[in-house]
Amino acid sequence: MASDKILDSVDALEFYVGSAKEWSYFHQYGLGFKLVGYSGPETGVRDRVSYLLKQGDIKFIFTNTLFPTSPIIEHTRIHGDGVRDISMKVPDINETVAEIDRRGVVKHGPIKKIKTDNGTLYSSISNSFGETLHSLNDYGEYEDELPPGFKEIESPDIKPTGIKKIDHIVGNVEDKKMDQWVEYYTKGFGFDQLISFDDKDISTEYSALRSKVVHYNNRKIIFPINEPALGLKKSQIQEYIDYYNSPGVQHIAMETDDIIKTVADMKSRGIEFLSTPSIYYETLEDRVGKIKEDVDKLQELDILVDRDDDGYLLQIFTKPVGDRPTVFYEVIQRRGATSFGKGNFKSLFQSIEVEQAKRGNL
Repeated sequence: MASDKILDSVDALEFYVGSAKEWSYFHQYGLGFKLVGYSGPETGVRDRVSYLLKQGDIKFIFTNTLFPTSPIIEHTRIHGDGVRDISMKVPDINETVAEIDRRGVVKHGPIKKIKTDNGTLYSSISNSFGETLHSLNDYGEYEDELPPGFKEIESPDIKPTGIKKIDHIVGNVEDKKMDQWVEYYTKGFGFDQLISFDDKDISTEYSALRSKVVHYNNRKIIFPINEPALGLKKSQIQEYIDYYNSPGVQHIAMETDDIIKTVADMKSRGIEFLSTPSIYYETLEDRVGKIKEDVDKLQELDILVDRDDDGYLLQIFTKPVGDRPTVFYEVIQRRGATSFGKGNFKSLFQSIEVEQAKRGNL
């Protein structure tokens, strides 16, 4: 195995939350995920309950504890509901760990050998920004669709909304820490830097941020990393860090082949998205050229459009999905574009600032 392929792709995102059952319910009925697995006392796991949901290639795990002294309780007390673990599939855990050790940047835990009736899963844990973890999972000798400790569970037949895979996962870090974490991924794991944005690219009258994007294995894993930049008022990145009480995962972008259908479906189920000023659509085709979609329909749904040298993309952002103004989702459709909607940053920021002002945090 070549050393530049020590990782394969995103495996799953595990959230630590105050109520795993309620988060499971929200994602089933609001976002169209299917509940496929359960882990808890009934499956031999004594200290926590977890629900595994899937749509397309996306896997989310929602975990809460059963005991008041659990570290999970402390995590949700400090951070609220959020992503604890971005697990990644690896082709060979021994070679992955050996290459990480050779690079000498990333610290990792011992390789755990988890034997089950369906084979053996090998896993090692490394740290990332804040209290975020990366479980490195080798499924080469493991044959079950469900992780160890999970069992299949009956779930209602809920129609999916059409999201099919994770496009990218965005991390927020403190001011002047972005470059440190970019180097962590490039030097520690062998990621490549894809693109960068400074506060001239991503700013409004009031707030700004800087961002760099790293990716691995032909964009199978993409992590944009944001830090706040100086503005007249508080950046959305700083607001996140203030409420999450540390760096962490800001949002997860999920790709669809039909964003109009997906967003209309989600809105009909009660999912709340950021609004877009009507003036945005008056000059849309002047900015991005001809597109296949009906602009009136995009305006009705508040969907944004941007173009790069490879094509165009359509995107929209939910409001925060928990109680704190921290984690949210993006729905994205790519029609050739490989960028991240730079032309929409100002409109997006203005929409976020409206919500910040309502909270008294701008």
